[in-house]
Amino acid sequence: MKGQKGEQNKLLTGGDSLMAYETEDQETQYCFPNINTSCVKENRSKHEYNVLYVFFSLLSAWTVFLNLLVIISISHFKKLHTPTNMIILSLAVNDLLIGLFVMPVEAVRLIDKCWYFGDTFCGFTLILIGVIPSASLSNLVLIAVDRYAAVCYPLLYPQKISMTNTLMSICLSWVYYFAYITALVIYNRYLDTSHRTDECYGECTIMMSFSWIITDLFMCFIFPCTIMITLYLRIFYVVHQQVKVMNSLMKGGKCVTEGLVKRKSESKAALTLGIIVSVYLLCWIPYYICSLTVISSTAINVLIWAVFANSGVNPLVYALFYPWFKKTAKLILTLKIFQPASSLINIFTELEL
Repeated sequence: MKGQKGEQNKLLTGGDSLMAYETEDQETQYCFPNINTSCVKENRSKHEYNVLYVFFSLLSAWTVFLNLLVIISISHFKKLHTPTNMIILSLAVNDLLIGLFVMPVEAVRLIDKCWYFGDTFCGFTLILIGVIPSASLSNLVLIAVDRYAAVCYPLLYPQKISMTNTLMSICLSWVYYFAYITALVIYNRYLDTSHRTDECYGECTIMMSFSWIITDLFMCFIFPCTIMITLYLRIFYVVHQQVKVMNSLMKGGKCVTEGLVKRKSESKAALTLGIIVSVYLLCWIPYYICSLTVISSTAINVLIWAVFANSGVNPLVYALFYPWFKKTAKLILTLKIFQPASSLINIFTELEL
């Protein structure tokens, strides 16, 4: 009996190296080992940690780099200072913030399953993670409104869609979503505790009641998407009619006027931005549908990162469909924007510095 007890003590104190190794390998790790209510840390191998951190770091850097090119292009070159491009600039700022702030924070939460930055910063982070994607969607709504006015009401467009009105609309959309998301986070995380489950120390989540989930779904997704889809259906109908008119004129041997050429250009811009909206919706719709159903956390994580990755796709769409973006990116990367009067260059011609 005494020998058996000695053997047990030997195993518990690590006297047997093999058993001690197995115990250490299977030991539960905590986010904050010195705190009794600490959350359990995700148990991953060192190799898995390295692969995940490298992947998310590259995705974040890619998103920041491409959107920074868009921001510098539109900000620096005077010829790009148009109402439509101001909205694209705002969307690029949204995407930059996702790559610069949201992706790194969410990567840490996903890989470690721990929140190391305190409760105050947790609330601030939840607000930003809610505001930035919502503001992106509001920018897409503004793009739809801008294209609708340009294609369907070309004579009234310069009067109604001015730089001042566009910038005010962008600012109001940011203020609106910041106020709404702030109220949502403060109420559901700090004021209403009726539906809150036991939260361990080192967790940064928000639990919402069903009524808040439905409200948020309507305010941040259904309502803006309905506006966008309705406007783009109208845009594509008008574009189809304009193409028919131009084709009939060309077949009849008549000269195509400058106004019709301009409408064709506006239609092409509407199509390009429509592709951006479509890609965005294809990323968001599965996430919202699955968030209302009971599925695995792994599937939710994949879908939410697909939404984040969309921020690195938008600049690629600009590169494919906007010749001006290719030219400005080349001027930026070759540092020619530092030459005198570079901001005045007409990037819509073949001239270069």
